[in-house]
Parts: sequence; structure tokens; C-alpha cells
Amino acid sequence: MLLGAVGMLITGEVALVDALHSVDVGIMVFLFCMFVVGAALEESGLLVRMSGAVLGRFGTGPCFILALVFAAGIGSAILMNDTLAVIGTPLVLGYARMTGASPKVLLLALAFSVTTGSVASPIGNPQNLLVATAGGFSDPVVTFFIALAPPTAIALLLVCVFLLLIDPTLLHLHIDRTISEVSVADPGLSRLACLSLIVIAVLIAATVLLSLCGGAGIPLPAIAMVAAFPLLLFSSRRLDLLRQVDWPTLIFFAAMFVVMEGVRESGAVAGIFQDLGPAAIGIPAIITLGIVLSQFVSNVPFVALALPILIDAGVGEAEMLALAAGSTIAGNLSVIGAASNVIIVQGAERRGVHLGFFAFMKVGLPLTLMQATVYIAWLALL
Repeated sequence: MLLGAVGMLITGEVALVDALHSVDVGIMVFLFCMFVVGAALEESGLLVRMSGAVLGRFGTGPCFILALVFAAGIGSAILMNDTLAVIGTPLVLGYARMTGASPKVLLLALAFSVTTGSVASPIGNPQNLLVATAGGFSDPVVTFFIALAPPTAIALLLVCVFLLLIDPTLLHLHIDRTISEVSVADPGLSRLACLSLIVIAVLIAATVLLSLCGGAGIPLPAIAMVAAFPLLLFSSRRLDLLRQVDWPTLIFFAAMFVVMEGVRESGAVAGIFQDLGPAAIGIPAIITLGIVLSQFVSNVPFVALALPILIDAGVGEAEMLALAAGSTIAGNLSVIGAASNVIIVQGAERRGVHLGFFAFMKVGLPLTLMQATVYIAWLALL
């Protein structure tokens, strides 16, 4: 991605000024602050303690997978999928060490779950937020939940089924309940990390309440900054936390914004909609285009480019929800389909676990096709 951004600058496809303006500072701040929180959770040992507390409640593999998938899915709908990706990567790798389960399978479980679960909420991911704010919804929180929660529950069940099919050993996995007795390594840092988690939960809840009351929610970068503030100000290990920030992923995102600016200026996405004509604004076509084109321009830029086209075409709420659903489950098709996947894969690489592009797509392709069928059939009934 970095080479692509440099290439566009060198060839003049994107001017330097446009490149600087294309970088979404809010998303960069959000990711940086969440990486700080994630590093604190991991370095303090609180993640290990949380892992033990949760795992100790499940004795068998199928129950554990079901709980993991739905907990990550529901969490992503509330805390945003990128947040769950940052926090969840070291968490599921800890689960793998404690249980002997395949770390790659648990990483897939996390990736598919946070992507799928985020469909049902207007704050579950950045592209849903774009659709919710520009799509003409009178009450996006309620509309998204009523319309998309049922198919999302089915889609999460499909994730469980696929995971158990690709790794039947999970059916026979037995979990030692004594792992719930693990203690934290750094109590002081653990308390600050716990405070950060509480801050995130409280501010997200406040955002949801404000949305329900018709007010403006608290910006996600602001939530992340407030959450990271105690760690950077009061922790004696702040330099260690800064060293643990996933800087390569931040560079990747900055480069991605530049590349997407070049794609936007090319007019390729708008051209595809125009070539397809009226068929492009039907629910099946919107979901299909969302899945396919998000592999090339990423889901957030795709939605940003598609929204004005659909608004000009005068589509209804069902089509707008299809745009949110299709562009989101695109993340289950391949690693590059969603930013949360990149966070998970690169976070795992830093911890010595490699999840390859084709290994991801081998499972993600059939899963995405099945989930797309569910969403198309459901939204067609609305």
C-alpha cells in the first residue's frame, strides 16, 4: 500500500496537497489512541486475566466458539469493529495459548465476527456511520437494529458453523476452568487500562443515548483520546506503551487514504454505476458491488463514492441498508476488504502468528457468499 501511495505521488496521479488532505486525521487519531489502550491491556496482563475469567465459564469448544463469535459481534456493534480488532487480537491469541486451539482459526473467528456484528449498528463501523448520517434515516439507531439485527444473528451463526467445519478439533476441545485464576502482571497499569475500558463503554453508551434523543453523538476520535489520556498522563510506562503502538499499521492507513484519493479522482466507481444503469440501484446489485468493489478501494471509500450516486437516484432505506451491509460483509471476503482485518493480521504478525491472504480467503469467500444471500433475501422483504 505504501508503494502504491508513493507511486501515485511520483506519477502525479495525486498531488501532494491532495494527498495530505486525503488522510483522515480523525481515523488516524482514533487508531493511535486505541493502539495505546490495547497495548496497556496487553502489557498489564489484564487481557490474560480477562481471558481466563471468560474461558473459565466454558467447558467445551462449541460453546466457547459460540460465545466468542457473538461476544465479538455484539461488542463490535457497540464499540466499533476497529476497536474490537485492536483489543481482541492479543485476547484471542491468549485464548489459543490457554486452550491449545489453533491461533489462526481464532483470528479468523475474531475477524469474521467483528465484521459481521458491526453490520447491525450505525456506529459499528465507519461506513455504516456514513450511511446513517447521509442516508436520510429519521432514527438510524432503531432502523439499523430492527432491519439488520435478525439477518446479522443468522450471519454470526454461519461464522460458527464455518469455523467448526474448517477445524473439527474444536468440537472436542475441553477447557480447564482453573485458567480463570490467572492474575495480572502489573496491577497499576491494569487499573489504568480498566479505567480506559470503562471510559470507552460509558462514552459509547452516551453516544447511543444522544443518537436516540436526536442529538449529535460524541466523535469516535474524541472517545479514543479521552480513553488514552489516563494512560499517557499517569502511567510510568507511557514510553513502553508508545513503543508498542502498531506504527506499521498506522503507516498503512495513511498510505491507503492516498491510494483511495487516486481511485476517487479516476472516477472508476462512478463509471461502474453509470454503466450498469438502473440495475445498479437494486438491493442484489448494491450488495454485490459493495462486496466486489470494496476489495479494490476498501469499504469506507466505496461507500463515500457510492452514497451521492444512490442519493441522486432517490433510493429508499432498504437500498441504503443494503449499501451498509454489502460494504461491511465485504470484509469477510479478503484481508484487504476491511480495515479491521488489516489491524488483526498485522497485530498477529507482530506476535509471531501469520494469517495469509489466501488462507483467509479460502474460508472468507464461501462465508461471504452465504451471508450475502441472507442479507439480500432479508432486505428484499422490507
